[in-house]
Amino acid sequence: MILHTLSSTFGRRSFIVKNASRTMPYFQPLNILRCDITENPKSSLWSAGAFSESCPIMGIRTSMGKNAISMFMAEVLLRATREGNDEPGLYEWCRQEIHLLDALQSDYSNFHIRFLLDFASAMGFSPELDNLLPFLDDSSTAVQQFLQADFAQSMLIRISGDRRNDICCKLLKFMEFHLDVPLKIKSLAVLGELF
Repeated sequence: MILHTLSSTFGRRSFIVKNASRTMPYFQPLNILRCDITENPKSSLWSAGAFSESCPIMGIRTSMGKNAISMFMAEVLLRATREGNDEPGLYEWCRQEIHLLDALQSDYSNFHIRFLLDFASAMGFSPELDNLLPFLDDSSTAVQQFLQADFAQSMLIRISGDRRNDICCKLLKFMEFHLDVPLKIKSLAVLGELF
């Protein structure tokens, strides 16, 4: 099995996992793990093994909504970062976002919108209304609310599921433009059904 990871040591990197069937419970989206890495002098694909959970994230695993958001976040990270990419502070930022989602008890249906806005900032292209406008059409008022709100306030913004999905699609287009990579995020459809 190929395991796609983000770490403070290697940045975005893939590893091969042998006998993966024994360790499958560890491989949930955004799990925070410890493992041993073995370099392969004949290949750039190193192997990972001896897995253990660094920080259990039970709040995400016991909530269908939060688990769906974590799948979305993992897919965005996979598509938006490149192998060998080592954005300074990205791992720590992601870890913080995972713990934040895990800790929320309610009012997290806007989390993925906030995640996209903050991820764009973490990647170095801070979203502001002026540079977002070409991508927004009729969503500019709602996005402006998110840009002006702090995290807690942004979780309480009331918008429909269709509007939420539309905003995410437009933010992904904004990110595609800046990353110069297509972001075909399939898990967004699942979030559209749930929220």
